[in-house]
Amino acid sequence: MSSIPALLRDRIAATPDAEAYRVPSEAGWTSLTWRDVGERVRGLALGLAALGAGPGTRVSILCSTRLEWVLTDLAVLSTGAATTTIYPSNTAAESAFVITDSGSTIVVAENDDQVAKLRSVQKELPDITHVVVIDGEPADDGWVLTLDSLTTQDTASDYDAMVDAIGEHDLATLIYTSGTTGRPKGVELTHDNWLYAADAVRKIELISEADLHFLWLPLSHSFGKLLQVVMIDIGVATAIDGRLDRIAENLGTLRPTIMAAAPRIFEKIHNTVVATVQREGGVKARIFAWARETGIRVSKARQRGVAIPLTTRLEYGLADRLVFAKLRARFGGRIRYFISGSAPLNQDIGEFFDAAGLTILEGYGLTESSAGSFLNRPDSVRFGTVGPPLPGTTVRIADDGEILIGGRGVMRGYHGLPDETAETLSDGWLHTGDIGELDEAGRLIITDRKKELIKTSGGKYVAPTYLEGRIKAACPYLSHVFIHGDRRNYVTALVTLDMEVVRPWAQAERLPADPEQLREHPRMREEVEKAVKQVNADQASYATVKKFAILAVDFTVETGELTPSLKVKRKAVEERHGDTLDAFYDGPA
Repeated sequence: MSSIPALLRDRIAATPDAEAYRVPSEAGWTSLTWRDVGERVRGLALGLAALGAGPGTRVSILCSTRLEWVLTDLAVLSTGAATTTIYPSNTAAESAFVITDSGSTIVVAENDDQVAKLRSVQKELPDITHVVVIDGEPADDGWVLTLDSLTTQDTASDYDAMVDAIGEHDLATLIYTSGTTGRPKGVELTHDNWLYAADAVRKIELISEADLHFLWLPLSHSFGKLLQVVMIDIGVATAIDGRLDRIAENLGTLRPTIMAAAPRIFEKIHNTVVATVQREGGVKARIFAWARETGIRVSKARQRGVAIPLTTRLEYGLADRLVFAKLRARFGGRIRYFISGSAPLNQDIGEFFDAAGLTILEGYGLTESSAGSFLNRPDSVRFGTVGPPLPGTTVRIADDGEILIGGRGVMRGYHGLPDETAETLSDGWLHTGDIGELDEAGRLIITDRKKELIKTSGGKYVAPTYLEGRIKAACPYLSHVFIHGDRRNYVTALVTLDMEVVRPWAQAERLPADPEQLREHPRMREEVEKAVKQVNADQASYATVKKFAILAVDFTVETGELTPSLKVKRKAVEERHGDTLDAFYDGPA
């Protein structure tokens, strides 16, 4: 197989009438077969080719997760061009940087709002010949066309000839790293990079044609893009709806068997469940606590591979009927596995879901490694690890603990940045910037980001993301935790509240509903302090959190404190809340 469009063509030939995608509609959900997808991609590809898309060119997509994103991407690739992805949350200036740096000549935009964003920086986009809008109106000056008009253009171009001309090492995708530090870099990923990753997932036989995959992840992110290619390769039907506020409703309606998510989604589900039970109190709370403890004992035994005593199995059966079955029903009752990536999954939360029969398979990869490099397997899950390498991926731990990756999934390089490429791909290995180790079974354990490790003024190293995850898991009312202390004499924390979860509790406790008032209330501080003390109890003294502050406003993508993949931008948080952080160290610990 030489390209993603060739993969699609083979899928259409193999199962033309099987369901490919399911999308929201006025009637509920509407399905497209693989044959339908092929016809729409062909028409759109010919239209894009008529506008100048072809080998050596780039087309940017500025759109949320929806069917048209997938069809446009496949059409762009079919012309021999490469897709440049832009998050719809990006500002006009950020979008202009990606468009110009990538050398894009066409932009496909979701709606008139995104077109207006591009209009505001049009003078900075001299190479853009056309903007194609999905939901919007054309412009009199001809700069803006509609997607519908594009797909009906008459052309004699030969679609199959375009696809046949694509080579496996041709550029397929430019994804700009979200940049927790510094300016984003364009990661060059070839058709072969994606084909390798999809083939590796197929080889572990995790997913089958009988599955229904629910996709809401940003397709601008490498994780979402990998899932897109995997499902074409295996022939799995995918229901697509990128609206975050519809995830819970869609799960209940669609009843999918596979769904991938960032850890923040699992944290939110966990915290909502725990907070609701705590608020109800009484017998329900006691039953839940017993069921959770029983289920986690079973999960830990499964992870160790030891036999589960008969009495424990009987207890677990009762816990399942009373508690866990109801939780599974919230997700449609058919989930076989969740897949977690893009950030570390807290071990406690992983074990809670596993106890409930909703196993999360945590994986690991970088944009620079086509998103998928490691994944836990269903028969050997070990929470706290990201599993063994996918077939064909090699790993080495450097002397300083840095994780090095090799294999066909590794990027071609950073676009237009030869020095950065040489540094990151030195010695024939991808230098991930993450610190980790391999366990006795070859599963990877990630300690932290190399550049994010905190070194206290006493010379001790502290892994911030580990502490952040533990504290969030210990207090259901928290949205984000930010650990601070680099070159300081002790560790401190900023925490934000998840108001959707905390507001019902606050009302029940007759506490202020206003975040500014609530964060200062002794009862709220007591809840956070209880979680901090719980986590501190099993940490070395230098790694314990000595002071914390509750912020009135959560970290968001819009305020610049989170990346579009929901990772905390550490420098941005430090700059925005510098006065609060500095005040931690004005007095004694």
